[in-house]
Amino acid sequence: MTPREKAKTIFVLSFFLMLCAFIQPLQAQTENDTTATYRVQTSDGNEYIGQIIHQDEEFILLKTRTIGEITIARINITSLSRITPEQIVNGQIWADNPQATRYFWAPNGYGLRKGEGYYQNIWILFNQASIGISDNVSIGVGTVPLFLFAGTASPVWLTPKISVPIVENKFNLGAGALVGSVVGEAGTGFALAYGVGTIGSRNHNATFGLGYGYAGGDWSSTPLITLSGMTRVGKNWYLLTENYFISVDSETLAFLMFGSRAIIKRVGLDFGLIFPQVSDTSGDFIALPWLGFSIPFNIGGSQR
Repeated sequence: MTPREKAKTIFVLSFFLMLCAFIQPLQAQTENDTTATYRVQTSDGNEYIGQIIHQDEEFILLKTRTIGEITIARINITSLSRITPEQIVNGQIWADNPQATRYFWAPNGYGLRKGEGYYQNIWILFNQASIGISDNVSIGVGTVPLFLFAGTASPVWLTPKISVPIVENKFNLGAGALVGSVVGEAGTGFALAYGVGTIGSRNHNATFGLGYGYAGGDWSSTPLITLSGMTRVGKNWYLLTENYFISVDSETLAFLMFGSRAIIKRVGLDFGLIFPQVSDTSGDFIALPWLGFSIPFNIGGSQR
């Protein structure tokens, strides 16, 4: 199979999986699970934690540990999220991972839930925002706005992605693409079609990825391989690694990244170092800094 055929196969599979995700019947909750714990955030800035005793289209009745039962109008709810057993550590409730679908930048097999989104910025110029269309499908848009500097041509891109849980919270598959162009220059279309497999939970996982790039009117003849991972080491701290490997002619290029993520009021601050490597040269030791942040948001108060 030629590289072009491989890339087409990846796109066809991505489209098929995305179609399956869209036509899945929506599963409405018909019964209340009164043993599950939920976090409810309201438009006036308050947060309540407890069990949902009753709910309908307009209100929920929440039983809290501190103030008893309260009724909250859905119109005032900005976020309604289920607290998983993994989030309860030593009697404390840890916040959900606000950037569970990516490492520094590379995606994993987990997807944004419906209504969830984030804005990501890296070194001021790199900008990307994504949102979950459903629990299986998300779409993102990004740019490096060089046009701000005397109208310089600027890259823009779209990032559709689908995710399929094979074993809930243990093994996920994902597929997607990055498709873009450089606005202001002709014939500058580029793309990357990829697939990923993730083992582990949203807080502790490892991911293997494989992708093929497109530029200059042709697909790459060798795949881009990624190996990434994250682990939560505290209430507000994660350790991250993200690594890229690609063969060019007789050389193997590698970009190794190691660092951390700090959660500051739900905003994720990522920092680390990039170590470029070339297989057949000794070269000098080089370490490049990485600094970025991501701001999560929620549209429609989706329940999870």
